[in-house]
Amino acid sequence: MFTGIVEEIGFIKNFDGKRLVIECSKVLEGTQLGDSIAIDGCCQTVVELGNNFFSADVSKETVSITTFKNFKSGKKVNLERALTPTSRMGGHIVQGHVDGIAKYLGDMTFEVPKELDKYIVYKGSITVNGVSLTVAKNENQTFSVAIIPHTLENTNLKNLNFGDFVNIETDILGRYVEKFLLTQNNVSNINENFLKENGFI
Repeated sequence: MFTGIVEEIGFIKNFDGKRLVIECSKVLEGTQLGDSIAIDGCCQTVVELGNNFFSADVSKETVSITTFKNFKSGKKVNLERALTPTSRMGGHIVQGHVDGIAKYLGDMTFEVPKELDKYIVYKGSITVNGVSLTVAKNENQTFSVAIIPHTLENTNLKNLNFGDFVNIETDILGRYVEKFLLTQNNVSNINENFLKENGFI
């Protein structure tokens, strides 16, 4: 679990499509093998530690649905260690489970696939490359975010160019609401069919 408050910008040291090596410093403090670190918003398990790096084994699924497929040596990535019981909840509940990617259109505006757009709401929370942000505008499969200078300066969002792709994680609360409503609707249909079949209505 994460907050979406980026702790450090790291650098990709090497990525062969399976093992990702990240050069960094701050997120290594207190980190042990098996711990989770969000890389551009994607939760990964630390499998190797060094004085100035950590490594993670990346699954095919992760490569297929995230910007990891475009990772090259030297690329800057946002890093955040997993929450501890004493961590301040400064952003919002972030799982580190990327839903998909979005295209940067400039001026902190992004284009998202139709299947993700339904989970994005005005003034709701969204995670872009692991950064917890507030949706300032949402229409026609695009959304814009409000971002303060501090956040821009301390994340890799400042390096975005038109056409770049970013990792997106929508607010998990929206998915729970959708699941609940679908379940309730199915239960209502089952009850109605039962009553009809048994002559009650």
